[in-house]
Amino acid sequence: MFFPLKDSIRIPFTPAAAYFLIAVNVVVFLYQYSLNAHDAYYFSLHHALVPCRYFDPACGNAHALSPSDYLPFIEGTFMHGNWLHLILNMWTLFILGTSLEGRIGHFGFLLFYLVCAFIASFAHAYFNQDSAVPTLGASGAIAGVIGGYSTTFPRAKVRILILIVFIPLFFKIPALGFGLIWFALQLPFGFIDLVSPSMGSGIAWWAHIGGFAAGFILIPLFRLGPNRTYDEEERRLAERQAWRTAGPPRENRSGWTRGPWG
Repeated sequence: MFFPLKDSIRIPFTPAAAYFLIAVNVVVFLYQYSLNAHDAYYFSLHHALVPCRYFDPACGNAHALSPSDYLPFIEGTFMHGNWLHLILNMWTLFILGTSLEGRIGHFGFLLFYLVCAFIASFAHAYFNQDSAVPTLGASGAIAGVIGGYSTTFPRAKVRILILIVFIPLFFKIPALGFGLIWFALQLPFGFIDLVSPSMGSGIAWWAHIGGFAAGFILIPLFRLGPNRTYDEEERRLAERQAWRTAGPPRENRSGWTRGPWG
């Protein structure tokens, strides 16, 4: 298991869209958590993604699910199975999503996130057409954020934590490397899941794969505006070099401040 702890990108405004998405995910999870087992299953069945309802009329009829209701492709991405599932997804959204929002803006990021969520859900449904198991979680949308971030800030440094059993290891790697390694780890499990679904560990691997591919490919359509972000590590290196060649740099008059997201 590995996940990001911090990145080097700084942005010029509060990432309101990312915060909004995190808040919605938390509120929905708290509502799920408040339900008893029967109501929680009913809620998941009707609002999370049940792939077979769209490919097998008998499956949909058996569970009273309409094949023309496509809201679960989005609704399911705001639901989570447990606290760890929620925290890992929201933490990655907080670290990488806020930086990406700084590049493409509030509305652009919100739209990008939802598009990746839908495509990730569709990829999972397509490769699991016989499944009657409700699929929930923001992982596919977060995969889109990872894909979009890694190609938008390929040289940004991402500090990651790798857990080997109970031994934590810390590394700092370029964002593009982080994204490609993450994607490469999903692929074999996705193909194993096609051959033997019982070995898939209940994880929607194809949602991860589809979401990452969507984010990686579609992000250029959202990067039309000016880039007002900056790489803190690159700036620090540039200032260090300027110090060596011309003495201490002049006072920073750019107006940048480090906010709670930076």
